[in-house]
Amino acid sequence: MNITTSTVSLTVADVDASRDFFTTYLGYQVAMADDGFASLTRDDDAVDIVLLRRGTEVLPAEQRDQQASGLILAFTVSDLAAQEARLRGEGAPITMPLREEPWGERLFQLTDPNGVVIQLVEWAAQAQ
Repeated sequence: MNITTSTVSLTVADVDASRDFFTTYLGYQVAMADDGFASLTRDDDAVDIVLLRRGTEVLPAEQRDQQASGLILAFTVSDLAAQEARLRGEGAPITMPLREEPWGERLFQLTDPNGVVIQLVEWAAQAQ
């Protein structure tokens, strides 16, 4: 098997709000869109994102009324502190400030209008 692209599909109540969040703060571009649907992409190696409105018939019947919850969408980035400063300056909803975990992970989180948690991560230099 040769995987050529990775995509995460998120079911949300308000597709337009999440689309605007990802394009405004995280550099995604709209590849395709229609009522209740948006496909987002970036020019780098980030995962593509598909947003589907809750209740959409393309979803299996048992999943139509569910929405993304309990999910953290994490992106490893370089220059994490600069990204946090940029996002703060742009008014992004940062819901966990920059911190470093004991195992060396530096991170902060922001949350989109539909409650999808985005975590930006950078690994701290390991002691030699």
